Amino acid sequence: MKKSRTDEKILSYNDVVLRQSDLEILSGPYYLNDRIIEFYFSYLSSSHSSQDMLLVPPSIAFWIMQCPVVDSLGDFLEPLHLPDKELVIFPINDNDDVDRAEGGSHWSLVAYCRNANVFVHHDSCRGMNAAPAKKLYKAVAGYMGSSGSATEASFQECTNSPLQDNGYDCGLYVTATARTICNWHANHNNTHGNDMWFSAVKEQVTSSAVASMRGEILALIRDLMARHRE
Repeated sequence: MKKSRTDEKILSYNDVVLRQSDLEILSGPYYLNDRIIEFYFSYLSSSHSSQDMLLVPPSIAFWIMQCPVVDSLGDFLEPLHLPDKELVIFPINDNDDVDRAEGGSHWSLVAYCRNANVFVHHDSCRGMNAAPAKKLYKAVAGYMGSSGSATEASFQECTNSPLQDNGYDCGLYVTATARTICNWHANHNNTHGNDMWFSAVKEQVTSSAVASMRGEILALIRDLMARHRE
């Protein structure tokens, strides 16, 4: 990957700062970093007006999994207002080293659906991130409802999640799956029980749709850059 001007700031979007190196990642067949995932999650949040949906930034999801003082996790999660959310999406990374920023080698996604009271893990590499996904679930499940509320949510590994066919597109599967689930939620937020997003993910998160995500995100960033210059 070309390294020139990699630290140059190119866009501030909500709370996310993108740099030249992020464009270079999107321009080639490279593993997506935290900033690109966070940017696209922020874009999805801005695209959906619903206040009952939350896309958690990678840094927050990572801290939930790695929080060294369990008793302080509740205070950390309070600003997220998790009990008020019907849909919560967490990006999962297999990095377990709190001293290594943007480490890890694989992305997946956990989505919580309140109507079904379940955390669903979507992994494009056949459950490679099952352990960190369950770690997040165990850490956060007790905070999804109000104090003294109903039964704790369950965990489900989605065994028919669309699969990647290379070693670098896992982050794109996360962005494509998150987009599909958000659109499903916007159109089906009154459904209950097991009527969930699985068929939508299977139909829409295809290899061709995922392949086009790099160009779509890149075009989105360039469009926002052009607007900021106006």
